[in-house]
Order: sequence, then C-alpha cells, then structure tokens
Amino acid sequence: MADIFEVPEPGNDLLEKAHRIHLASKEISQAENQMRIKALNLMADYLEKNAKEILEANHEDYLRAERKNISKALLSRLKLSKEKLYAGIEGVRKVGELSDPVNQIQIKKELSNGLILERKTVPIGVLGVIFESRPDAVMQISSLAIRSGNGVMLKGGSEASFTNTAIVLALHEGLQQAGLDKNVICLLTSRKDSMAMLNLEKYLNLIIPRGSNELVKFIQQNTKIPVLGHADGICHLFIDNEVNIDMALSVALDSKVQYPAACNAIETLLIHKDIAPGFLKRAIPLFNSNDVKLIGDKKSVELGVEFEASLEDWETEYLDLVLSIKIVEDLDEAIDHIQKFSSKHTDGIITENISNANRFMNEVGSAGVFHNCSTRFADGFRYGFGAEVGISTQMLPPRGPVGLEGLVTYKYFLKGQGNIVDDFSSGRAFFTHKDL
Repeated sequence: MADIFEVPEPGNDLLEKAHRIHLASKEISQAENQMRIKALNLMADYLEKNAKEILEANHEDYLRAERKNISKALLSRLKLSKEKLYAGIEGVRKVGELSDPVNQIQIKKELSNGLILERKTVPIGVLGVIFESRPDAVMQISSLAIRSGNGVMLKGGSEASFTNTAIVLALHEGLQQAGLDKNVICLLTSRKDSMAMLNLEKYLNLIIPRGSNELVKFIQQNTKIPVLGHADGICHLFIDNEVNIDMALSVALDSKVQYPAACNAIETLLIHKDIAPGFLKRAIPLFNSNDVKLIGDKKSVELGVEFEASLEDWETEYLDLVLSIKIVEDLDEAIDHIQKFSSKHTDGIITENISNANRFMNEVGSAGVFHNCSTRFADGFRYGFGAEVGISTQMLPPRGPVGLEGLVTYKYFLKGQGNIVDDFSSGRAFFTHKDL
C-alpha cells in the first residue's frame, strides 16, 4: 500500500510544503517540554529584533488596504500598532510559561494483574488556520501550536501579506536558533492556496477559520477536514430592572465601544421595561457621544432611539459602531430573545439580583455567560490562556476561547505482560479495574 505521505512530484509547491510540515510536526511532537519553551522564548526574541521591519510592513499593508477601500472592521483588525505588537510578543512568552499540555496522564488504571491502562494527551498533528487581517493572530497561533507540539499551516488574507511574511520570518529565525525545523510553521501567500488547502485532508488534522461569517461557512461546507470555529459573534447584554445604572452604562459602553470590530463586542442591548426610560435617557447621549448608531424596536424609538430596527438587525453582526436595542418585559423575554438570535458566543446580564443572574447564566446556552462585566473579556489572553487560536461556539469541547487544552487530543496506552482476552473468558484471569 502506498504511503499517503510520500514525497510529491517536483513542481507541486503546496504538496511539497504539506509534506515538509508533516515531517516537521513529527519532530515537534516528540520535542521535550524545555525545548518547546526555549523555542518560544527565542521566537519572542526575534520578533523584538525585527519589530521595526514588522511595523514597516504593516504600514505598507495598511496603506494598500486603504486604497482598496476595504471595510472599517478589516482595517481595524489589520492595524498593528507598536503596543499591539509588543503585547503579542509578551503573549508568546506567556504561552511558554503555561503548563505543558502534552503527555499529561488523564487516566491510569490497573485493568488486571500486570495489565496497565493510561490515557495521555498528545498533539493533534498539523493545524490549518485560515484568517483575514489580524496579523497578530500569526504570533498567537504559532506560539500555541509550538507549545502544544503541533505544526501549523497559515493562510492569511492578501491585505496582510507583507506583515504576515515579516512575522513568520522572525518566528523561523527563533525556531532555527532553538534547533527545530522551521517548516513546522508554514505560511501560504497565494490566493489559489486557500481552496487547495481545504483538500489536504491527508496532511491537515484540523482547520481553524478566523474571519467573516461568509468565510467560516464557506470553509465548513468545502472541506472533509474537521473545522473548529464560529461563524457569527452576535453577542447580547441584558440590563435587568434591579440594577446599578452607573455600572450598567459603563459595562454596556465598554462592551460595544472598546473594540467594536471584535467578535466579542455586543450587537444587541436588551433592557427591562421598568428601567428603560431612565436608562435610555442617560444611555442615548452617552452612545451618541461615542459615535454609536442606535437602532431600536418601536418601544425604544418612542423613548428616543433614532432609527427603527428590522428583523434583520437582530440577526446581524455589525462589527462596527452600530447597536440594536430592544425593550423586553422581563428576564423570560430576554432569555427567549437570546436563545433565538444569539450565535452562542458570549452573552451577559447586568443585575443586582443574584437569583436572576444565576438563572440567566444557567439557561443561556452560549460558550460564555457573564454577570456584571463586559463581554470583551471573552478572550484567551484575558482568560490567562496566553493566547487563543480562535473561539469555538460548538457544543462539544473545546468551547469558547481555545488555548492549549484545545490543541491536544489523547491516546490510550495499554501495557501488559503477555495478557490475552481468552484468559478472562475462561476464568483464568479477572478484571480489577483499580485506579492507580
């Protein structure tokens, strides 16, 4: 039987890269913990050494993108400030400080005399990540891949090609200084590679898309490779009637304005009818002063919201300074609305009523449910994961921000001393099933 990983014919550039990353992933999967930590620290060092070149490349990408009139959301994600770059470099170091996710024993059990079963965590293999803008994602994803013993094939959008290339060159220098194969991180730059990458099921073990709703759904529908990610980030915040208005205003504003292009920014604000008049009297000028366009149901329009919402607004991820507002009768209606329109990313409640908060958090089926805090906290770095490869809204794990724990799987290791099943059938041996 032919080896499915045999060296491809010369001239097939993508398959040659896939073959190289497959071999490199085998090496990194066997690398000791300290070797992977050393690699991360050197990767961070070389990112710092090449910071000037990376920022210059990003400036060129940004100017090109502006000339092409791409959306404000993509422009915002594309921009790599000095502060953002150094925060990303710090994130690479932080990932190195996290506990080793590989070779962790989850189960150790004596099945019978001399027959020992272990379940241990192992790397997934090769990750394929397709993303738009977000050059900082290259640092996050690469560091998590190396720490978890995986290879990673990256396909970024053309709008960030100069930045992505500059970052990967720095990462390669760090890997080589650590004595590891640089091919464990592979950057694809050709437009035709996007579709071809989806057909690499013999080489890629998981696809992680990071981008628009359309991008994610297209990938999910056009590959046999398992896909981890979320298509929408339609997040809600419910202002209950038992509430500290100052806190509610502060959290609602941060959840929308702090970084509106993020998938964890709220798109809909639900307000209990009992406090809606007083809340909106203060909220409307506050949002207006922050250039937020407010779109509301008929009740909220009667209370001063300028534009009336349609059904489509409850289903829209704006990724911009636009906010839909709906006044609800009670907690029941708020939960019903969220269950109907939420993308199961992150939803929150502002209330002083602990019973209402607990009920909201237990009944809303999203990956993140928050009480009295901004939805913008739904982030791998803020959760202490060091970084994240993306956010998953599926019901099966991993859910929410996916860090190291989502990039390993497990294997069963069974060690015996010549044990055979026939001995158990005949009564010559017995199961003990004793936890060790």
